[in-house]
Amino acid sequence: MTTPQMGAAMAFEWTKLYTLRSMRFSLLAYVALSVIAGVLTGVFIGRAYAHKAAPDGFDPVSAGFSGLRLGMIALVVFSVLIVTGEYSSGTISSSLMAVPRREVHYAAKLLTGASAALAASLVAVVAGFFGTQSGMGAQSVSLTDDGVTRSLVGAVLYTTLLCLFSMGLASLLRSAVLTLGILLPLFFTLSTMLSNLPGVRQAAQFLPDVAGGLVLYRQPPGDTVLGAWTGLGVLVLWTAAAVVAGYWAVRRRDA
Repeated sequence: MTTPQMGAAMAFEWTKLYTLRSMRFSLLAYVALSVIAGVLTGVFIGRAYAHKAAPDGFDPVSAGFSGLRLGMIALVVFSVLIVTGEYSSGTISSSLMAVPRREVHYAAKLLTGASAALAASLVAVVAGFFGTQSGMGAQSVSLTDDGVTRSLVGAVLYTTLLCLFSMGLASLLRSAVLTLGILLPLFFTLSTMLSNLPGVRQAAQFLPDVAGGLVLYRQPPGDTVLGAWTGLGVLVLWTAAAVVAGYWAVRRRDA
């Protein structure tokens, strides 16, 4: 895999990303939802605890990412569509004609999607977090407070890794409906439910979104055995497995 080949393949992927309205809309929705929901959450928290102390266990750092948790729905949609759009439209054959080496095509798509997710996450994470803090009043934290910088950096890595994980799974399944039908319930419903069930709580903390999401807290909640960075490490392993599985599908299956 030479640098000129990869550069040309990535330029090809960036062109597709820019010209597809669904791609642009998904990333803009990711940022907008993260910031707007974050600001509204911050105002609600600020008013709720304006004249009384916050309850024990309240984590102002985690609260700062409330909007990000909603915006990530759009990020997952973006990650899936950037892969499956070519299969649903039938343009995958022409893409492979333009970039015949499948490993180059796959790597370029992953790098392009991850780069776009990273750039959008820098805006969504920072603007959403401090937008939330601006409305929290006495409950807010600043950049120099304990755990804030680590959580901000971790949140950008977390969202970018989830993008790569989603792209790997989408490459394996090749269906937007099937992939989103698995990821959206898992990330935004099932994981939360399992994390609150006594019998499976310990196992649920190793799910990709739950483990990686520990970095969004000042202190890991409950009786988890993982820390912020070890949880992110678990997500790295899940992501690597999904990317490898996606590569196997791209190499072995017909277009």
